[in-house]
Amino acid sequence: MIRVDMHEAKSQLSRLVNLAERGEDVVIQRSGRPVARLVAEPRRRPVADAFGAMRGEIELADDFDELPAELAEHFD
Repeated sequence: MIRVDMHEAKSQLSRLVNLAERGEDVVIQRSGRPVARLVAEPRRRPVADAFGAMRGEIELADDFDELPAELAEHFD
């Protein structure tokens, strides 16, 4: 666990964030008393923006693009 005072946290925030991202437990203190904990945001899966990125995760029925006759009469 890494403990830093408020002044050090302000002047070295980037370094402390890097440590938190690597899993270090960073505690910020004021007058020697813990007041905050710096933790990394959990990593999220990237947005599927590439064609085929969701392959195997989605199933479409064979007739997914067939329009029932009662609806088809309302369209040209």
